[in-house]
Formats: sequence, structure tokens, C-alpha cells
Amino acid sequence: MTHPLDDHPLRTLFRAPRSGVRRSSSWDRTGGNDDYVRIPPGRSVTLLDQEGPGCITRIYVALAAHELTDNRDGILRCWWDGEDKPSVEVPLGDFFGVTHGRIREYGSFFTTVNPGMGASPGMNAYFPMPFATGARIEVENRAGAYLGGPLGMVWFHIEYETFGEPPPDDVLRFHAQYRQERPTVPAMEPHDTQLHGGVNLDGVENYVALDVRGKGQMVGLVLEVENIAGGWYGEGDDMVFIDGDTWPPRIHGSGHEEVFGSGACTISEYARPYSGFHLVEHGDYRGLVGMYRWYVADPIRFDESIRWTIEHGHANNFANNYASVAYWYQTEPHAPFPTLPARDAMRPPLPDDFDEVRREVLGGMARLVGPAENLSVMATFTEPYYRGEFALARERLRALSLGDGENGTGRG
Repeated sequence: MTHPLDDHPLRTLFRAPRSGVRRSSSWDRTGGNDDYVRIPPGRSVTLLDQEGPGCITRIYVALAAHELTDNRDGILRCWWDGEDKPSVEVPLGDFFGVTHGRIREYGSFFTTVNPGMGASPGMNAYFPMPFATGARIEVENRAGAYLGGPLGMVWFHIEYETFGEPPPDDVLRFHAQYRQERPTVPAMEPHDTQLHGGVNLDGVENYVALDVRGKGQMVGLVLEVENIAGGWYGEGDDMVFIDGDTWPPRIHGSGHEEVFGSGACTISEYARPYSGFHLVEHGDYRGLVGMYRWYVADPIRFDESIRWTIEHGHANNFANNYASVAYWYQTEPHAPFPTLPARDAMRPPLPDDFDEVRREVLGGMARLVGPAENLSVMATFTEPYYRGEFALARERLRALSLGDGENGTGRG
């Protein structure tokens, strides 16, 4: 006989526990305070290697004074139940919704990026990730130096539960995959034009964020657009082909804004529990845009296959740079993922004078190392720097007059 409390939405908080709670973290095993790991160039570090049944409930990673490129140079991989090919293979920042390597502090249902001291975001993910016989999580460093910039420090927590018996057979496994197309190829003329009379009646030339076989449900998407064409880029419709759909697909949208829950032609940043345009670099649509959508109330279910696509411009007439992370649960085994592009091909977009700005900012941080109260001063220029607001970061740094050349960085 059931009790009304059996239907309480928070019943897991007051029911007697049936699982153990564990954490794998970067704490200093010597008892000291060096609570971080170092990931040398070209190497990988294991964050979790757990045997037996369980479920990961949170992944947390933090860097400090890191390189903007670390968000793409670190590759997060997860394996479940002894599989040979990872079920998760995503650049570190992108997994947490850090789009184009630019930090945006935001909160959502599955991912959150919280502030630190201006040069240290705390990245969190709350996807449940069940496993039956074991779980392994690693981060690879594809950079030419230690991951984490001059300090070379990576902090992490992996929260997970352990069970006395494996999950039921119908419990699916978590997956996440990165893709990119840089640039997309216009399928028609006129290209890079917002409104025109072209048609798309097959979706063949759409950007593809996910294309897998099996049974499961898609639960999320992060989409990144570098609008190099200019003008409003978002007339492209999402088209989701399920279980071998021919034309028309059973899910057909009407533009980028609708996918991510905004009004027409989004010009400002917002972050909500289930959707957001959390990066909008310019109000005139040029430059960088980052979006997310969590299919929590409306997971996209499939019995045999799913192909999630979106037009790049109406009828695919825009040449822009697209990247994405798709998140889903499915039966195993899964098909091998497409090979990640080479490191340089995945480099986040940076301005021509970025190396010069980087040297100034890192030099300014070095001169302020010391008293804790200096961190708030440092944040005045590091926050815009990590947001990608490079001119503002340089302006604020030079206004500090740190006493070593005109810009306070010793460059003269």
C-alpha cells in the first residue's frame, strides 16, 4: 500500500538511503593544501576510476588564471562498464556550456558556471550518469603546456553514489558528443542573405549535431555560432529525424530562437533553467553566439535512431562556423563517435591581436600576485578578459598604472 509521501517530488531527500555517497577529488593526499592536479601537455589524468554499480551525480572542475584555449584543449572523456570507446568525448569548457572559450556566469537545470576571483570560473554539471560495473573519467591535455595556464592547476570533484546491485536493464547510459563545421557551406544562392525565396525540402545540407542509432532520448544541446557572414543568422529551422524519418521529419521548427525559447531575433543574453542565449557578443548579430536547450520536460525519444539537425540560415544559405555538444541517454553499445578535429582546427575564435592582449593581462596578474585584497583589483580586468571583452580588459588594466611602462605590464 502506498502513502501520499510516495508522490512527493523531494521524496529522495527524506527516504532512508539505499545507496552510498562517495567523492573523487583533487585533494592533497599528503595532507597539505595543494588540492589540485597537474595535467602535462599530451597527457591524460584520471578523475575517477570506480568499480561496481553506481551513478555520478555531479562533475565540478575549476581552473585559475588559465588560458582561454584551455577550454578547448582539455578533452573530457567518460567510459561506462568497461567499454572500449568513450560515451562522452567533449572539450572541457564546452561540456559545461562555455561556448567559444568565453566565460559566461550562468545557472541552468543541468549546467552552471559560477564566479570565482575574476580569473577562476567554477564549472558544474548535474547530469545523472548511471553505470553497472564501473566508471572511468579522464581529462586529456592537447595543449603545448600544462592545462590551467601559468599556474597549471586543475581542481575537480566527482560526486557519485554506489549501489549494492546493478541498475535495472532498462536504465540507459549517458552520452555527450562534440561536433563542428567551420565553416558551413551555403547550399544555394543568394548566400549570406536573411530573407529570400529558397526552399529546403530534404534537410540534407543541414548542420548535424547528433546522428546515432539505438534506443534512448536526447536531453540537451549546446549550440555555438560564429557569425562571420553578418546580419541575422538565425532563420535556420531545426529538423529532427527520428527512427529513419523521411521527409518531412516528425519534428520541424521555425528558427534558431524558437529552439532556445527566445523571442524573435535575439539581441541580449539570458539564462533560464531550460534554455538560454547566454552568449551574445554583439547586438547587431555579428560575432559569437552561444545557446543551450535542456529537453527535461520534453525529451526527444527514439526507438531506433535520431538525427538532430538545423539549417545554417534559411535553406542553408549562410557560411558560418558552427559547433555543438549533444547530450543524450541510450542503450549500449553505441557506435564510435566521429574523430575529434585536430587541436588547431578546434581553437576558439580569437582576434588578431590576442597574443599581445594575453601577454598584457598575464603580466598584470603576475604583478598583483600577493595580498588577497589584490584579487578584487585583478578581477577588474580579468573578468572582461575571460568574457572575451579584450579591449575593455586592456583599458582597465592600463588604467591601474601598475608602474612598469605605460600599460603597467613591463612591455613599454
